[in-house]
Amino acid sequence: MKEKRNSFSSSLGFVLAAAGSAVGLGNIWRFPYLAAKDGGGIFLFVYIILALTFGFTLIVSEVAIGRKTKQSALTAYGKLHKKSGWIGIFASLVPFVILPYYCIIGGWVFKYFIAFIVGEGYATAQDGYFTGFITGYAQPILFNIIFLFAVAVVIYRGVNKGIEAISKILMPILLVFVIAIAIFSLTLNYDGRTGFDGLKIYVIPNIEGKTAKDIFIVILDAMGQLFYSISVAMGIMVTYGSYFKDDSNLMKSVNRIELFDTVVAFLAGVMIIPAVYVFIGRDGMSSSGPGLMFIALPKVFASMGTIGNIIGCVFFFMVLLAALTSAISILEAVVASLIDSFGWSRGKATVIESTIALIIGIFICLGYNLFYFEAKLPNGVTAQILDIMDYLSNNILMPIVAIGTCLLVGWIVKPKTIIDEATKNGEKFGRKRLFIVMVKYIAPVLLFILLLGSLGILR
Repeated sequence: MKEKRNSFSSSLGFVLAAAGSAVGLGNIWRFPYLAAKDGGGIFLFVYIILALTFGFTLIVSEVAIGRKTKQSALTAYGKLHKKSGWIGIFASLVPFVILPYYCIIGGWVFKYFIAFIVGEGYATAQDGYFTGFITGYAQPILFNIIFLFAVAVVIYRGVNKGIEAISKILMPILLVFVIAIAIFSLTLNYDGRTGFDGLKIYVIPNIEGKTAKDIFIVILDAMGQLFYSISVAMGIMVTYGSYFKDDSNLMKSVNRIELFDTVVAFLAGVMIIPAVYVFIGRDGMSSSGPGLMFIALPKVFASMGTIGNIIGCVFFFMVLLAALTSAISILEAVVASLIDSFGWSRGKATVIESTIALIIGIFICLGYNLFYFEAKLPNGVTAQILDIMDYLSNNILMPIVAIGTCLLVGWIVKPKTIIDEATKNGEKFGRKRLFIVMVKYIAPVLLFILLLGSLGILR
């Protein structure tokens, strides 16, 4: 017997859940690194422009598709147009691929939070600590299991008692911590360097020595970051849109998601870049991904003295909240697709998908020891199993899904389908002309260029 589809109890519940999905590890470590690497204010300017155009187009399209069809990604596209079901298959593959390794990284964050909370934060700053941890056998798997279990419990409880309830608790707490750490970062002063000096590096455009190719790479980086930041092209916004009530204001909610995500992404840079600059210098900002989160920042906290362990504890708690809210949405996208496609109960779908994710996750953990190897990806990155899965999902599948969505909305079912759904309660569709031009012409071209860049053809 097919379960009755639940809905978010309010627009606020939807916004907080969607924002929780958007505000994840990509915002916390990837956004600050790219901003520092790509000339500070230049990256911020390009990112904001793309968020208000490219990002807006994709969010509105996916949420409207979900609400109109009342289906998750795997079945929504086919219901909207019978020959477009392939988009749903690709969109559902993305969270399926992401979930196992995202929970592993969430486990790493949990490990560091525990280290700081028991007063051993200084040990994490030692050379080789992070490598020693991830190349071990038992601990990475154990922390992966704990993190994945916590996420599965929320999804098992459902949309209202699980996703919405936890989002209403965690997102306000997360925002408070982000603002508090950002303010603290600006007050730092060490060896003649201040937090405000680091802020200048972050927000003031630096075009010195930059060529046209460099600017092009900035645009590609900002576009790629949008996928991380707004959770599009991975079935999540379609799924959450299917839980969005018909009488709620879709456009207002989308605008709030845009604002929340952009503000938190910006504040993530304010949290991290000034602090890294003050204690490690400009060279310290060159670390990306795990290097920034698990190697550079612990050294920053260690340099702060006694208060560093407290700040580190608060920071990793905040990151843990962000990781949890995003992982919840990733698992829900897969579980909802299983429910809609096969008529499974939520409990059965959650248990089966979590078990599969755990098995794959153990294999990924062993990729740093028993199954270790190195492969060269088309974008020039030297990769292990986790990196390969991240590249496949974020650099290949997500651009393909986004291109397919734009072609479907722009040329097959037409933009009017989305506009009518978004305004069926009498709302005004702000940026209507922009949406039409973006979804039909500009976004598909930009996405195709991004795909070629990911394949290493244009870099």
